[in-house]
Amino acid sequence: MKSTQWDSFQLFLQVARLGGLTGASAASGLSPATIGRRMLDLEQELGKALFLRSQTGYRLTPDGLALLEHLQDMEAAARKVEAWRLAGTPAATVKVAAGTWVAWLLTTNFSAIRNPGDPFAVSLTIGEARASLSYRESDIGIRAFEPEEGNLAARLLGEVAYAVYARRNASESDERWVAVSEDDAISNYLRWPYRNAAASIVATVNRPRSLPELVRAGGGKAVLPCFVGDLDPELQRLGDELPELRHRQWMVMNNEDRHRPEIRTVADRMTKLLKGYADLIAGKRATRN
Repeated sequence: MKSTQWDSFQLFLQVARLGGLTGASAASGLSPATIGRRMLDLEQELGKALFLRSQTGYRLTPDGLALLEHLQDMEAAARKVEAWRLAGTPAATVKVAAGTWVAWLLTTNFSAIRNPGDPFAVSLTIGEARASLSYRESDIGIRAFEPEEGNLAARLLGEVAYAVYARRNASESDERWVAVSEDDAISNYLRWPYRNAAASIVATVNRPRSLPELVRAGGGKAVLPCFVGDLDPELQRLGDELPELRHRQWMVMNNEDRHRPEIRTVADRMTKLLKGYADLIAGKRATRN
């Protein structure tokens, strides 16, 4: 007798436990006709009748009951082998690269990105430089433009708006500005104060994350993404958004890796989270969900 494939035994288990082809079809995704044919092939291969077939379903013969008992022992052994395999395998890590403020949104809502029982870890790289995925430095990246690399897949997440913010109830005549240092001003919105108010910059920091802190402390006004400034009760928007800074936002992934279960799971959850904030990110002052 040739070696019977394990998937044929698994299909037998479904028919035996669910009492017929209909239940096994729902569980396996195969058609009842295909399952029926597979069971006939299994009986022929083993040389034993496994089922008593009737209009009410499939009942096991004595040989079928014996096979069921043997396969239950095999299932238990297979579970032990799988547990042993997983115990010696480090958990997969999904590497995410995002700018300062998207990363802030992700970490603030981290429970929406990774659940306690997930079999993977998440590594978040934060910076204004463009996320590199071509050489798998990251699995998922957030970019301000559609990727040109042919090996990357992209999802459009929406648009990002920017505006000028000051401390709430600050004097309208206060023309002081705070900004990220010129050498560290990589993003377009970080360079805006140097193009439009360079002579009025009175304080600089080397990371965007400190800008709201300076504004809240009364250090001056700053350009911020609207979803950052509008969510802060101590800040107020001055005037309209800055339309020249508006841009689209994309999620990018390596084409070959994006179907890996852990990457797909994190990408789908990130997409749901960021699209839930889409109006706020686009500067429409939506209520935070």
